[in-house]
Amino acid sequence: MPEGPELHLASLYVNKMCKGVVFTGPVRKSEVSKNPDVPFTCETYRITAASRGKEVKLTLTPIKGENPNERVKAGQADQPMDIVIRFGMSGYFRLTTEEELPKHAHLRFYSKETPCRVLSFVDARRFGSWEPNGTWNPERGPCIMFEYKSFRENVMSHLSDSAFNRPICEALLNQKYFNGIGNYLRAEILFRLSIPPFVSARTVLEGLESEDLCESGKLVKNEIADTKKTSDRAKKKEVKGETGDLLRLCHTVPLEVVNLGGKGYDPEKADYSGFEAWLQCYYVDGMKSIRDHNGRTMWFKGDPGPMAPKDSKSPRAKKRAKKEDDHDYTDKKKLARSRSESTMKKKVNKQETVTKTSKKEKDAGWKDGSYKKVNTSQHERRSTARRRKSSSAEPAAGSQRRSSRITRQNN
Repeated sequence: MPEGPELHLASLYVNKMCKGVVFTGPVRKSEVSKNPDVPFTCETYRITAASRGKEVKLTLTPIKGENPNERVKAGQADQPMDIVIRFGMSGYFRLTTEEELPKHAHLRFYSKETPCRVLSFVDARRFGSWEPNGTWNPERGPCIMFEYKSFRENVMSHLSDSAFNRPICEALLNQKYFNGIGNYLRAEILFRLSIPPFVSARTVLEGLESEDLCESGKLVKNEIADTKKTSDRAKKKEVKGETGDLLRLCHTVPLEVVNLGGKGYDPEKADYSGFEAWLQCYYVDGMKSIRDHNGRTMWFKGDPGPMAPKDSKSPRAKKRAKKEDDHDYTDKKKLARSRSESTMKKKVNKQETVTKTSKKEKDAGWKDGSYKKVNTSQHERRSTARRRKSSSAEPAAGSQRRSSRITRQNN
């Protein structure tokens, strides 16, 4: 699931790919999407993007003509529009030609050029959403990466909230306080600090200061610079000097992911190898995993903590589907399958009925002696039929032999 770093990388991708590109016409939505239509159409406009936690905002800005007194055509937008997009489980952006349009492109912006290109919001699982004329969700807290001071103050000033009664691993997914943290980030942050995932969140946070004693700006710059020089994990651990401060790692660890790039968001580095090498805990061999109280898988090392769910087990791997199952669940297939199943049931019922009837007749026949008589008469009829058949076949064979002799004599 895309988290804060992925959404920021997505916004960087849009700004890079759409720089200098002029878009035109209406914004189009796929027929299968249940999200609202975007009431925006313009002769010429540009697209820029920004991110905040787990949200991305696209800004559509009309390009004004050289003549300021020129009237805008009817139905054409003359003011910018913001579209706030939430990625759900699988959302991302792609800029492609019209012929290479992705299969699950549910929101599309068309360029004014030949050949035409399309910026698409692609969402295979359709859990993502968008909001025309939208604003940042007020129920989400400040961004962990780019609003660090506000983020820290927001958490420390609300430690009495019942949200912090929960285990720290579950509190970290509360977007009201940790806007941008997701499943893999919480695992990596807690692992680096050797904090058991199922200890009280309030216990972990109470000892921290409302203000970070280190200058956050210098800290981030130094860490990013040092991370660029080497990918060695041991050296990364020496670089970060924030051991023990959970809120600081909530800020710096996501920035490490942003610095890695790639992950399909950078067209020049569209791979996951750097990210996979960066992971120290999440889906790494030798680590433990159990489901938290919300059913989310938590990866960790060592003792889970006193608040771990009772009888919690590591989630099992999903079973592979059989190859012979084509997974075609259309109405036509369903109807054909139901007919075949009903036909088979009828045949089985008919066979069972015949078997039961013959068994009853047989049992009754043995008692009164009629079964033996019936079998005897049936045997006599069959033997008579065989004799008639053989007798009718003999004259035909004899006539064939005589005709063959006459033919040879004539020759």
